[in-house]
Amino acid sequence: MKYLFAIFGVLIFLAPLSADAAQSGKFEVSGWIPYWRAATGTADVLPNLDKLTEVNPFVYTIKSDGTLVDNGSLDTEPWRTLRAEAKKKNIRFIPTVMTSNTELLHTLLSNTKSRIALEDTIADLVKEKGFDGIDIDFEGKKAEDKKYFSTFLKGLYQRMGNKWVMCTIESRTPLEARYYGATAPADASIYANDFKEINKYCDRVRIMAYDQQGIDQKLVQVAASSSQLYAPVADPAWVEKVVNLVAKDIKKSKIMIGVPTYGYEYDVTAYAGSDYLYDILWSFNPGYALPLAQQYGITPQRNGTGEMYFTYVPAATSSAPVSLGPNSAPLAALAAVAYADTYNSHLDFRMLVWPDAHSLQTKIDLAKKLGVRGVSIFKLDGGQDPNIWATLAGVKK
Repeated sequence: MKYLFAIFGVLIFLAPLSADAAQSGKFEVSGWIPYWRAATGTADVLPNLDKLTEVNPFVYTIKSDGTLVDNGSLDTEPWRTLRAEAKKKNIRFIPTVMTSNTELLHTLLSNTKSRIALEDTIADLVKEKGFDGIDIDFEGKKAEDKKYFSTFLKGLYQRMGNKWVMCTIESRTPLEARYYGATAPADASIYANDFKEINKYCDRVRIMAYDQQGIDQKLVQVAASSSQLYAPVADPAWVEKVVNLVAKDIKKSKIMIGVPTYGYEYDVTAYAGSDYLYDILWSFNPGYALPLAQQYGITPQRNGTGEMYFTYVPAATSSAPVSLGPNSAPLAALAAVAYADTYNSHLDFRMLVWPDAHSLQTKIDLAKKLGVRGVSIFKLDGGQDPNIWATLAGVKK
């Protein structure tokens, strides 16, 4: 963003006070509040606003005609109060425009007329509503739309004046880790995001460094070699690889590490030879995991990635001919493999994995170690580990 000043007939370009030059030394913490949990999310965030740099109402989506839908009714309560309090505390209030509709993005971005119309629509919305900026979260784009997306960001950036343009971007795993032990496909390095262009036209770049599961095959194989269960939401070792790759083209002063607050439940199949197959059943907040552990008499443990986890056999299948051990996920994994080896068969069980306040702290420490701008939390909906607020209270901004 740039201001244009005319001084004695001479045009001088100055960097805006609201961008990097004015915030160069500050560690930032932003958080998304989803519209489907507006009441609990805002109630949780309001007394903790001073621990954040920015709040992102996750509310806008795109209709087929390129117009926007405010799913959260931002002009009404409880958003109105949140916005007023954010303004008092000088916390940025920047809504997100999100879509993962691949075909819709192709249609809108590849056509000059509809692309310009979308740029105008978003910029006009921000100025009309008086938001501090906008967060663009366009996921699932086609590789052929790479240039179109960059052109869109450029056009939007030019229209936004002194407003912030934030970009939420998918993670990118280094090829040598993603295809470890195999030959990478010829098109493996063809991407839908041009990081160099994104660096030009985004004031902050939030990297969605979560939903990792098995994408880093090097880490997967290291875990398998010692019979460890491994299907993390976000292993810090993987996150570091992702950030280092991104930082080759995007300024560290713009990079925000995306941090999850939700977990996944898997149906795990153990085969002979310490081979596990993970099938995602659903995502959850910690409020689902802890009562379930109590129901089965299980004590959750922290795994090697810093996340919490436990395993169990559902009551409907409790007649399985092997005990997985109620208090030890590692022993459960070994027991399952032993059964598979003994009977030349397989055994199914459940595994829950989720991040907590400790996991958040490891990501904050990593962000500071790598020298990036800060962390962006998905999501703040009242269902995350409540201890994260104490963690954030200790962050020096």
